[in-house]
Amino acid sequence: MQEITISDKTFERFISEKQIAQRVAELGQLISEDYKDKNPLFLVLLKGAYVFASDLVKHFLHPCSISFFRLSSYKGMASSGVLSFKDVFDEDIEGRNIVVLEDIVDTGHTLSGFLPALNKLNPKSVKVVSLLSKPDVLQGKVEIDYLGFEIPPAFVVGYGLDFDEQGRNFPEIYQLKK
Repeated sequence: MQEITISDKTFERFISEKQIAQRVAELGQLISEDYKDKNPLFLVLLKGAYVFASDLVKHFLHPCSISFFRLSSYKGMASSGVLSFKDVFDEDIEGRNIVVLEDIVDTGHTLSGFLPALNKLNPKSVKVVSLLSKPDVLQGKVEIDYLGFEIPPAFVVGYGLDFDEQGRNFPEIYQLKK
């Protein structure tokens, strides 16, 4: 499938299922090596990172825990600039090695708001894994420790990413057609 349509928007294939699978396996292997004796807590930021997280943790071959947290800073096709906490964080993370799994870092507003709150809970360490990053639109400083792909500032859907809650189910990543 080269193109998809969601509402009145047309998207063209940008990153294939094969490319995603290969890079996710590589990231999983790197994290597995770095955390083999650390029993990390993978903290999945919902909703977008659920597909990525599911595939990534299959490549982590050591004991770990997985938890989910829902945040939002998007309205339609743009970041609203306002971080909305959809859940109350109730995990006991003090002294834990935390690996935050994010689908995309574009403006950085989500992680800039979330990481300080997370660090107040005294984890032993916090690392960020993101499938995608848009460095051209990043505002401020957000450190990504493990990155899948750097992409241009185009709007993307698929592989967990959505446009108004549609398109998460596609196995490839599509960008808005110009």
